[in-house]
Amino acid sequence: MSVPDRFLPAPRISPPLDPQFRPAVLASRAFDREATVAVTLALEQADGSVFHHSLRVLPESHPDAAAANAFFIGRLAKFLLWAWGGWRIHVAGPASLAESLRRHYADDATGRFDSEVIGRKIYDHAIEVVTVASPEALPPARATSAPLGRHLDGCRIGFDLGGSDRKVAAVKDGQCVFSEEIVWDPYFQKDVQYHFDGVMDSLRKAAAHLPRVDAIGGSAAGVYVNNRVKVASLFRGVPPDQFETRAKNLFLDLRKEWGGIPFDVVNDGEVTALAGSMSLGQNAVLGVAMGTSTAAGFVTPEGSITTWLNELAFVPVDYHPSAPKDEWSGDFGCGVQYFSQQAVGRLLGPAGIEVEPGLGLPEKLKHVQALMKSGDPRAAKIYESIGVFLGYALAHWAEFYDVRHVLVLGRVMTGRGGDLILECARRVLDTEFPELSGRMAFQVPDEKDKRHGQAIAAASLPSLS
Repeated sequence: MSVPDRFLPAPRISPPLDPQFRPAVLASRAFDREATVAVTLALEQADGSVFHHSLRVLPESHPDAAAANAFFIGRLAKFLLWAWGGWRIHVAGPASLAESLRRHYADDATGRFDSEVIGRKIYDHAIEVVTVASPEALPPARATSAPLGRHLDGCRIGFDLGGSDRKVAAVKDGQCVFSEEIVWDPYFQKDVQYHFDGVMDSLRKAAAHLPRVDAIGGSAAGVYVNNRVKVASLFRGVPPDQFETRAKNLFLDLRKEWGGIPFDVVNDGEVTALAGSMSLGQNAVLGVAMGTSTAAGFVTPEGSITTWLNELAFVPVDYHPSAPKDEWSGDFGCGVQYFSQQAVGRLLGPAGIEVEPGLGLPEKLKHVQALMKSGDPRAAKIYESIGVFLGYALAHWAEFYDVRHVLVLGRVMTGRGGDLILECARRVLDTEFPELSGRMAFQVPDEKDKRHGQAIAAASLPSLS
C-alpha cells in the first residue's frame, strides 16, 4: 500500500539535483492536517529514562488510514529511536499502530536492523512494542542530564576519530600547543590492532609536546557507555567475535597504557555541540558535522547533555519512497545521504560531474571543492542541494530539539561551498518557516576553532578531580 501523494508535498524550494525530494517536515504537517486521533508514544531506555511524544493519526474509518498511519508512525518511531534512543516503545493509541510497529521490527529488514543495533547492541534488549489503554497509563516522562567537559586545567590530549582522518591536539591550561590531522581508513579494517596502533601513534605525538599528560579525552562516531564501544561505524569491518573481545574495550585498554589517568570518550556529535557551546559562550546548541558520515550533538538550554543518542545520520529527512538508501541500514531517506561526503558523492552524477571509477569519497569531495573554487556551476548545484536539504531538516529537527544556535562544520562545509550551503538553508527557513528563522542562528567556527576546537573540547572532557 502506497501513501497518497497529498501527504508527500513538494517543497517550495526544490534542491536542483534532487527534484523528487519530499521533506519529512512538510509530509508530517500535511498528514497532521487530516489526522484527528490523538496518539502518544513513550520511549523507555535501559536506565529508566522515558521520553514522550504526541501526534495525531487518521481514524481507522478513513480510506487511507491503513497505509498512511503505518507509514507515518514507522517513520516517526525511527526518528525517535535514533535521535532519542530507547528499546521499549509504549503506544497509547489504536492497537493497529502498535501491531504495525511490531510487524515492522520483526519482519522488515530495516526494522530488524534497528532492533538489532538500537535494541540489542545499545540497550541489550530487542525492541519491544507495548500497547497501553490511555496516555495516563504510560510510564511517566523522566530524564537525566549532566554537564559535559569544559575542564581546561592541566596538560591534556584531545583526539577525534573520523572515518577518513583522525585528529589530535595537545592542550596546556586551555591553550592548544600542538595539533595534527592524519589520514587513515578504519571502516573496513578487520584487525582492531589497526585502530589501537593508530590512536596510540597520535597520542604519543601529542604527548611529546607536553611536560606531562594529566588526562585524555576523545570523540568518535558511535555510541559509547562508560568508555565502552556499544555501536560504532569505525569498527564495521571487525568480525563480531573480535569486536566483543577487543573493540568493545579498546579505550579501556588505551587508558591502561597511559597509567589509568582520567580518560573519557564520547560521541563525536556531542563534542561538536560542546565545542560550539564553549566557543560561543551559549547553550541550546545543535552541532552538525558533515564528514564521512553525519555527526550530531545537542547542548541543552541549561548547558548539559541528555541521554539522547542524537544519531541524525540515521533519522529520515526525505519521505519519498524512492529516496536513496543508507548503505549500512538499507533504509531510505536517512540523513547520511544528505549531509556528508556520501551526499556529495551521490550528487556527482546528477550534477554531470565525472570522476575516475573507484575514487574515494574524500577525493571526490576534494574534486568538487576544486571545481567550486574555480567557479564551476555544477559544483555550486551540489552545495545548493545540500543547503536546501539542511533547511528543511532543521525545521524537522526543531520539532524535537529546543534549538537556538546551529553549529555546522565538517569537511563538506569547507570553503565557498559551505557558505552556499548555509545561504540556501537560510533561504528555506526564511521562505517556508519564518517563525523558526528568527530564533535560529547559524554559527560557523573560525579557522582556529576549525583546526583545534573539536580536539580542545574533547581534551576538556575528563575532570582531574
